[in-house]
Amino acid sequence: MTKMFTAVISASLFFSFIAPASLVAQDAKTAEVYAAIRKEGMENSKIMHTMHYLTDVYGPRLTGSPNHVAAAKWAAREMLSWGFDKAELEPWEFGHPGWVNERAVGLMQKPVQDTLTFEVLAWTPSTKGVVVADAVNLIVPQFASSENPKVMQNPTSEELTAYLDSMKTAVAGKVVFIGKPAVIPVTIDPPNKRIADDVAKCRMDPTKTPQDCGGGGFFGPPGGQGVTPRPNALSGREIDAALDAFLIENGAALRVNDAGREHGQIRAFNNRTFDITKAPPTVVMRNEDFGRVTRLLASEQPVRLEFDIRNRLVPDGVTSYNTIGEIAGTDKKDEVIMLGGHLDSWHSATGATDNAIGSAIMLEAARILKAVGVKPRRTVRIALWGGEEQGLLGSQAYVKRHFGSAEAPGPDYGKFGGYFNIDSGTGRARGMTVFGPPEAATILRDALNGFEEYGFMGVVSTKNRGLGGTDHTSFNNGGLPGIGVMQDPIEYGSHTWHTNLDTYERIIEDDVKKSAVIVATAVYALAMRDEMLPRFKADEMPSIPDAGGPPRPSPTPSPATRP
Repeated sequence: MTKMFTAVISASLFFSFIAPASLVAQDAKTAEVYAAIRKEGMENSKIMHTMHYLTDVYGPRLTGSPNHVAAAKWAAREMLSWGFDKAELEPWEFGHPGWVNERAVGLMQKPVQDTLTFEVLAWTPSTKGVVVADAVNLIVPQFASSENPKVMQNPTSEELTAYLDSMKTAVAGKVVFIGKPAVIPVTIDPPNKRIADDVAKCRMDPTKTPQDCGGGGFFGPPGGQGVTPRPNALSGREIDAALDAFLIENGAALRVNDAGREHGQIRAFNNRTFDITKAPPTVVMRNEDFGRVTRLLASEQPVRLEFDIRNRLVPDGVTSYNTIGEIAGTDKKDEVIMLGGHLDSWHSATGATDNAIGSAIMLEAARILKAVGVKPRRTVRIALWGGEEQGLLGSQAYVKRHFGSAEAPGPDYGKFGGYFNIDSGTGRARGMTVFGPPEAATILRDALNGFEEYGFMGVVSTKNRGLGGTDHTSFNNGGLPGIGVMQDPIEYGSHTWHTNLDTYERIIEDDVKKSAVIVATAVYALAMRDEMLPRFKADEMPSIPDAGGPPRPSPTPSPATRP
């Protein structure tokens, strides 16, 4: 206890008049620990040191890549150096080889010389050496809706085949630009970087509805075209797969997609088959360069380009890893409180806001508890997931292996006390959602009611067992108390989420320190309670919704849209 603050005398005297001596001592000790957590987190933080290693040294951390494994091993070593009782890598089967881009150069040779800005699509092949070729623009036909001519609809299979047949001789040996350039409006009124306090407070008020709160979210309200689907029209994914097959069959040198975002932002994901034989060499080019090339082609000016793309597969990547660390509990050590975030990232940048900072915050929260000498009653376990970006794969595998589900519980299902997750960038924690009855939210809300000065406004409960968003929903899906952190958006949805701008420089140090302090406090509160968080009773357990496909990772959903 030598590292802890002494209890506040005035608080102790006040409680002595209204509570039994044992309760006074307990409250005083809790106040002492809370103060020590704040001091350690704000004055002795290691969070930016952790960020440096996860981003500058080991970024990007694509699932299945050597960088991801190296980052996971570094995190385990770091936890052991902090005095954790256990830190190890736990394997799970990814099922695909890893993939790494080692060189990506693109130049315009004619009509002028210039450098092109792009990112390589993951799990696509290399070019056949240095490729120097003319550019061609392939524009899949679309058709105006009869109900709204501004809405363009996709072709049928027959219509697409007819168009591609007409283009067979045009693409051989060429650099093929797919589609028209997106028209990106100038942003006159940028989205707020902070959630207004009144909006955050409303979202965390269990008596309010989403309609009461407003304030928007990361990406604004959902939209819809509001027209009748065109009969037999292909989906975007079906068209994409058909284009890949066509370009391979007809010997295209390179496929170029439009990033379709402002100010040079690029999001490059992956060939959905993970099979490099089913995709041509493919890059995603910034909208400004893509638009320039296609406008030159439209004005009948020949465009000659040079590309050198070198990718390689990593056979060992078929097995990926979650990084697991523990601070052993005492009288309730068989029960566990978890915290974590995904360590993997996309490959266009170093994955700072998504989600090195989430991993760093949770590492820091656990480190703080160890540094201040906490002896938790329950075991505190941190998990840094792999495979989140491919569909919450690491966390789903972990929940299935260790806990099971409400419908098929494993031996440790009843010993699980909650999992905290953070995965929405650098913004400070503004609230939490917990899967469980309202009483679960009340317990967390009471434990964290002293953090309004940090901008934290409360906790609400949810009944949603659907997968999606991020890793706490893997626990929700199993009927377990997953706890997601709502954050200020800062530049997450507008600039850094999955883009080539997601680097160390985008982190707000004061925000992330405060988030780590809040999470450490919440973990401590659950680790020390006599009882675990209340759960839904068996006859009250919500059903699992029809997912309609694999989960799509996204920022933590706003409680303003919680079910």
